[in-house]
Amino acid sequence: MADEHEESQHAVPSEEAAEIAGSAEDAALEAAQEAAESGTGTEAPEQPQATPAGEGHAVPTADAQEIAGSAEDAALEAAQEADDAKAVELAESEEEEDEAPREKPAVPGAHLEVDIVPEGVDPLGRAEAEEYVDPYAIEEAQETEAPSEEEPDEVLTEPIATAAIDLASGARYRATGKRKTAIARVTLRPGTGTYLVNGRTLDEHFPRATLQRNIRQPLETVGYEDRMDVVARLHGGGISAQAGALRHGVSRALLEADPNLRGELKRRGFLTRDSRAKERKKAGLKKARKRPQFSKR
Repeated sequence: MADEHEESQHAVPSEEAAEIAGSAEDAALEAAQEAAESGTGTEAPEQPQATPAGEGHAVPTADAQEIAGSAEDAALEAAQEADDAKAVELAESEEEEDEAPREKPAVPGAHLEVDIVPEGVDPLGRAEAEEYVDPYAIEEAQETEAPSEEEPDEVLTEPIATAAIDLASGARYRATGKRKTAIARVTLRPGTGTYLVNGRTLDEHFPRATLQRNIRQPLETVGYEDRMDVVARLHGGGISAQAGALRHGVSRALLEADPNLRGELKRRGFLTRDSRAKERKKAGLKKARKRPQFSKR
């Protein structure tokens, strides 16, 4: 069994390979016999090496190998010379660039001049500065002069000449004025122009001159500031709110005395209830809109 296993491991040559090998050996023996018969030499010629099946390439000689090697060397030398020439050209171009002065890059718009037109000068140069007139300046002047022509402030400050109030001895004109949380119950009667507020004079109850002037405006506008007295009861609010409420009450009392004064009094803003008041506090805030200070840490 061991011998059969060893024989199975070696490769068995085919019949064609065996025939080729036999013909090669026979050719060598025939050549040796011919040489011996001819007597050209006693030494047997070298047996040619058997070429494997399927290969018929010729073996190059030493001269052919030298020629091929020289051709390859020539190609390599030509490539090296070309690379050297390129390197020399690049070096020369870099030297030329270094020798040339480096110019600063141009800034876009640097050649343009600043176009600033002084005031009163024609931008297109159509006329001299003295003769040129700016049309926009004329429009501005007209706009500024327009309110002065109407003079609305002067018209509003003039007293109402059409007021006709009955000043009989028993005449009483009552009304209620409000401002913020203050309420004023006002009574107008014929007199000399005195004010009695909560049993005190106007100067005692309202020490500020601005508040006193605002309270006197309705009667001064009508022209009865020296012919009527004012008696008022005030409660709620502060000094400023009570002054606004008293002014509102006097204006409405004048409307009771003469209904024809409604247009003029309303145009001057005496009959308008001032609705401005303090905004209520919101939850989570210090006041109506003020927030607590934010602390990051």
